[in-house]
Formats: sequence, structure tokens, C-alpha cells
Amino acid sequence: MKKRILIVDDEVVLTRLMRIALEKTGKYEVRTENNSTCAVAAAAEFKPHLIVLDLIMPEQDGGDVAGALRMNHELKDVPIVFLSASVRKSEVEAHGGMLGGFPFLAKPTSAEEISAFIDKHLRD
Repeated sequence: MKKRILIVDDEVVLTRLMRIALEKTGKYEVRTENNSTCAVAAAAEFKPHLIVLDLIMPEQDGGDVAGALRMNHELKDVPIVFLSASVRKSEVEAHGGMLGGFPFLAKPTSAEEISAFIDKHLRD
């Protein structure tokens, strides 16, 4: 069974490329959402196994979206992986891949890194 991954990021080209790369592995069904204010509704409809969430977005930032997801009784346990260009890879590595209690990936990153990170956090 393919795992459902929701990618929430305001960068349309990035989400399209991530979706294509992840779906190409054959392990994932991927939905993208480029409007942060629609992220919770998209998650409620799609019922993802994991959410990849950009930190810095217009309208609502990733922290606000994560808070809203945690307040939703159907989505509160869905793992969230933050993805952001606002931190360097060395910062993330220095904190064991975690920032603010969430798994964190620094942009830019490769499809292989994202896939490995998703697999790791789907097992945890």
C-alpha cells in the first residue's frame, strides 16, 4: 500500500518536482497544497500518513498550520516534517534533525534525502 504524503509549500515548482520525484519511487501517493490557509482542509480530505510542511509561507506560516493540525482530532497524530530555507543544514544536523520538537529538513534537499527522511519518520 502506498503511503499518502501531503506537501504544503507556497513554491509551486518545488511542490510539483517533489511530487513527481516521490511518486516515481512507487512508494507514495502525493498531494500538494500551495496555499497554507487550505492545508488543514486538504489534510482532512486526503488523510495523509505524513505531512511535509514549509515553515515560511504567506498567509499562515508552518508553525500556525502545525498548531491547527494538532488541534484537529483526526489529524493530531499525523507526523509533520518541516522543510525550510530559513535554516542551514549544519544547524539542523547540530540538533539531530529536530527543531522545535519536529523533524526538520533544510532546503535545498534532494528527492533521495526527502524520501529517506519520510521513511524514517513513518516508521517512528
